[in-house]
Amino acid sequence: MRTLVALVALVALTVSPCFAAGVVNISSTQAKALLAKNGRTVLLDVRTPEEYRQARLRGSLLIPLGELEKRVKEIPRDRPLLVYCAVGARSSSAAGFLASKGYREIYHMSDGLVGWYKNGFPIEKP
Repeated sequence: MRTLVALVALVALTVSPCFAAGVVNISSTQAKALLAKNGRTVLLDVRTPEEYRQARLRGSLLIPLGELEKRVKEIPRDRPLLVYCAVGARSSSAAGFLASKGYREIYHMSDGLVGWYKNGFPIEKP
């Protein structure tokens, strides 16, 4: 029985490393509250430049997911991060990657910019 418990614990840590490392999944509603509460939060958009040009959160930093590994040093380590994409898939990967690189306070907007928009929250357009 003890071996089974140890195996389950090992699998849980292996399957979800981003949760163990401090990534917090939040909704766009929670993200809006976080931004209102902490103006130092870095908004990280991991979508493509084309998507970013169409609509974005004001003040966000664009680093497409495919460029994240080589550009990670552009992201401040001393501030909370809110990572987002269109619907949450790419930003989930990005958040896990950042956690593996030692970033500590990472929030992942699980419903993405689509969720933000559906809630009627402001977006920046050209």
